[in-house]
Amino acid sequence: MAEAALDHVRSGRTPAEPRPASTVILLRGTAAGPEVYLLRRQRTMAFAAGMTVFPGGRVDATDSTVADSWSGPAPAWFADRLGCDEQTASAYVAAAVRETFEESGVLLAGPSTETVVGDTTGDDWEADRVALEERSLGFADFLHRRGLVLRADLLGPWAHWITPEFEPRRYDTRFFVAALPAGQVTRDVTSESDQVAWTRPADAVAAVDLGEMLMLPPTYVCCRDLTPYDDVAAILTAAGEREIRPVLPTVRVAGDQAYLETT
Repeated sequence: MAEAALDHVRSGRTPAEPRPASTVILLRGTAAGPEVYLLRRQRTMAFAAGMTVFPGGRVDATDSTVADSWSGPAPAWFADRLGCDEQTASAYVAAAVRETFEESGVLLAGPSTETVVGDTTGDDWEADRVALEERSLGFADFLHRRGLVLRADLLGPWAHWITPEFEPRRYDTRFFVAALPAGQVTRDVTSESDQVAWTRPADAVAAVDLGEMLMLPPTYVCCRDLTPYDDVAAILTAAGEREIRPVLPTVRVAGDQAYLETT
């Protein structure tokens, strides 16, 4: 990463345009406090190879077509919180729900505005998850066929990070928090990761500090920001009050060293 940053600064290349993406910090409560669900990306991946991340990915074109399968705060509310227009906000929310299902098997949707689906481990659910992952099934079509509504009220906006300009693949990413729904379990299903685990945020931060785990700055900072909270409910409450501003890390070069800085 440091070499790429130095090369970018010295070459003066035009930065790539960041693409919209969503990430979900999936939470569950334990006697020892909240835990987050983390995946380690395959070392063969083109972006963030070998890094430990939250479930998430790019916004797809079909993510903006779920308006008739929506439950919870209106897109206008999310637009105000996320600093974008309503259509873009609804696409970010839909992508967050879709990517969480694709990468963990957890689905933040239900047959009514007050319910969430239960067990999603059956073969029929897995077939739909794979079809979504392969893009042979659109998210809106999936919801319609299943008779489900997206539970936007289960998501809390948490952070906004933009990939540094030196990276050839850049993302404009909105981070959300969500509690693991009752009756559902996470599954190691995505081909993009080689390891998954539930971990206390403080333990994840400590592992990175000791060099035992690799994280990109957004994941690390989000884990660090979660450490003061004693339970999942407190985190979800904090999400409704949290100031969200875009963070674009910049590069400072001193001699032959490159340093990533955030403001």
